[in-house]
Amino acid sequence: MSSYLIRCPSCRTKNRIPEDKISLTPKCGKCGRPMNMDDIFTGKPVTVTDSNFETTVLKSPLSVLLDCWAPWCGPCQMIGPVMEELAGEWKGRIRIGKLNSDENPGISGQFQIRSIPTLLIFDNGQLKESIVGAFPKQHIIQKMAPYL
Repeated sequence: MSSYLIRCPSCRTKNRIPEDKISLTPKCGKCGRPMNMDDIFTGKPVTVTDSNFETTVLKSPLSVLLDCWAPWCGPCQMIGPVMEELAGEWKGRIRIGKLNSDENPGISGQFQIRSIPTLLIFDNGQLKESIVGAFPKQHIIQKMAPYL
């Protein structure tokens, strides 16, 4: 039986949750608080903004791959479908986020996004790595391997 490693949003402890128990609103094994699974298994990228960055990325129960992009950017348009595919393939294991860097200057400035597309990898609320440029899907998978 397959299971998922989900970080408790309250105490940040990793919990192994069997696939057949996900829909039962599991509780953290350490602090006992319920763990909301609503948006973890959508299979679609989550829209990240300056206002929801903390809850969506920094307090995410999963590691996050954040795509910083802009609608006018050609390479960003090429990597968009790859992010969609990865969101479906990694649902329940990695959260894929999309941040429009033009509309969200706070986060773009905080992480010094000077070139797009830029992919930021977060784990347990900390920036671990960044990938600048439009790379093939296989390269992104290799960079994300430690977080899967």
